[in-house]
Amino acid sequence: MKNKNHNNDDETFPKYNEKGRLHKKFYMKELAKLQEELVKLQYWVKAKGLKVVIIFEGRDAAGKGSTIKRLTEALNPRGARVVALEKPTETERTQWYFQRYVAHLPRAGEIVIFDRSWYTRATVERVMGFCTDEQYWEFLRSCPEFENMLIRSGIILIKYWFSISDEEQEKRLRERATNPMKRWKLSDIDLALWHKWDEISRAKDEMFKYTDTKTSPWYCVNGDDKRKARLNCIAHILSKIPYQDLIPKPIDLPPRKIDLSYVRPPIQNFTYIPEIY
Repeated sequence: MKNKNHNNDDETFPKYNEKGRLHKKFYMKELAKLQEELVKLQYWVKAKGLKVVIIFEGRDAAGKGSTIKRLTEALNPRGARVVALEKPTETERTQWYFQRYVAHLPRAGEIVIFDRSWYTRATVERVMGFCTDEQYWEFLRSCPEFENMLIRSGIILIKYWFSISDEEQEKRLRERATNPMKRWKLSDIDLALWHKWDEISRAKDEMFKYTDTKTSPWYCVNGDDKRKARLNCIAHILSKIPYQDLIPKPIDLPPRKIDLSYVRPPIQNFTYIPEIY
């Protein structure tokens, strides 16, 4: 059993708080370490021309979005994209199912993160009746083949399923319902799926039977403790892609050359925003 009062040698605060969850200061320091490693990873991906796809799936409010935010906030957005697609258009509904996702796959040197992905067909669409039985079973048959094609083409594919207890999910959904700044996260579909907890569980289990393969396995993340989930997921990503530190050496910024002939126009000539803070 972990000693919740254990201190790291170089820390003056406990690893866990009185509720048994990661202490905020410990969490922030560990997150900073991991984000620095993510920057190293991104330099490596760019230098070696790697193509990385990371899929985030799971129940609503399980922590996918907040983990993606921490994963990307220190990265160069020119080489790390988050793809969160809206419902398909009328044209997209007539296309090969995977077609609109293929358009977002990474180029060499890029990391693409799918905040929900093609697996929507096997979960939300299945449970809500947005696809036919034929479309559903065709997806389960073709998905492993599709992912094998991606992997054979050189794409590094990592898939995460975020799990959460029904008690914790209800707590977070209620917070979204009452907090104006989080209410946009709560859609009609989310509310409908809350009443279909068991159906989602069955759909997820069936999906895993077909798509949790040796070449493209699912990795499950316990999302009940957000801080742990974020750190554990980022650490796991770093463990799945061998990399070396290619961060450029510190830059010696030379003194700025000053042009004495330049005269700045009067400040009254410009319209500045009010300084209310």
